[in-house]
Amino acid sequence: MSLSLHHLLQAMRAIVWRELLKFSRQRGRLASALVRPLLWLAVFAAGFRNVFGVAIVEPYSTYIPYDVYIAPGLIGMVMLFNGMQSSLAMVYDREMGLMRLLLVAPLPRWWVLACKLAATAVLSLLQALCFVLIAWALGTPLPLWGPQLPAVLLASSSAALMLGALGLLLSVHIKQLENFAGTMNFVIFPMYFMSTALYPMWKLQESGAEWVYQVARFNPFTHAVEWIRFAFYGQDAGASPWVVLGTGALCFVLACWGYDPQRGFGALSKRGGGA
Repeated sequence: MSLSLHHLLQAMRAIVWRELLKFSRQRGRLASALVRPLLWLAVFAAGFRNVFGVAIVEPYSTYIPYDVYIAPGLIGMVMLFNGMQSSLAMVYDREMGLMRLLLVAPLPRWWVLACKLAATAVLSLLQALCFVLIAWALGTPLPLWGPQLPAVLLASSSAALMLGALGLLLSVHIKQLENFAGTMNFVIFPMYFMSTALYPMWKLQESGAEWVYQVARFNPFTHAVEWIRFAFYGQDAGASPWVVLGTGALCFVLACWGYDPQRGFGALSKRGGGA
């Protein structure tokens, strides 16, 4: 059954709007999403404010306090946790029946997943914007406004899509809500702490933590944070954009394959669900 572009966009609008309405009713969700990075910014960074004012490295042209350095990483943290929470929401919807209804709707299955991914990315960007505004109020201004704004939006949107696609892929393999916490601990914390969110690459190499340095080099979250960090200062992020875009596309393709009842390794039909 062929569908017009109008119907496809109408479906996307409905799914994205539903997620935004659901988010607006969950009053504590925004607070819980922001309290963790704000604690890092206001408490943890306070004790290390001048630690990284010891060298001038790209994209910075002068010495910077520690809170300015970790701010892009904390933006990435907001998006990472929202992407993982979207994975939990997918598992819940699949168990409670709503996602099954969407998956049997007269829409291409990949488009349904793309709509869910778009909703996740929009929520991630809104939460990241709230964090930036609060960080500014706390005395950590970021160069958001200016000619670099389109580059910042592109980097942030791509990072949100990549992390949302990762959440989609994880939802394929998580069969029960009870298994969610353990799975997330093996994803969120390694991705965050083995990246440049909290310390630059040269610090890892200088300290002799060679294996952590190598993991951080190939960690897609590192490249998401670096792309955002370089975009704030209007500089070229090197290969990071390609890593982020490639990882996001790969995760989304694998998630679509996983939700395919004919070929997928996580097909709902294998669990007795309709598809």
